[in-house]
Amino acid sequence: MMKVTQHLWFEKDMEEALRFYTGLVSGSAIESITTIPSETPSGPAGSVKIASFTLGDQRYMAIEAGPLDPFNHSFSVMVECDDQAEIDRLWSAFLDGGTPEQCGWIRDRWGLCWQIAPKRLGELMSDPDPAVAKRVTDQMLKMVKLDIAPLEAAARG
Repeated sequence: MMKVTQHLWFEKDMEEALRFYTGLVSGSAIESITTIPSETPSGPAGSVKIASFTLGDQRYMAIEAGPLDPFNHSFSVMVECDDQAEIDRLWSAFLDGGTPEQCGWIRDRWGLCWQIAPKRLGELMSDPDPAVAKRVTDQMLKMVKLDIAPLEAAARG
């Protein structure tokens, strides 16, 4: 079977970002950090770092090789949370130096976009009654940080 791995390009501070991410998401670890021993278009030998890590059950690679394209919304990391306490914990951590956005999105201090969402949201939005799904969606669209209680209240009508 083929392996699929997401790859992130950091301008700087890759190790700090990876320590932060792997410390927040359970089941995560940095597997390796190495430097490229050759001169590259990004700099002299030893100036470019490459890392391998996991976030939860997802595999990632990262490179720190100076400026290229900044992170944007076309790639985000979604963390599905079991309860409001987990949402609150992650939201607070990412908010340190980050920028909150609508519908549970937050851009961290390195510019990477995250979606911090309750597992319950997907369940409610998949309700077989389209009126329930619409009420939940309408409520979610009004939120910045997602809150399970108002989503469930919207589902009940």
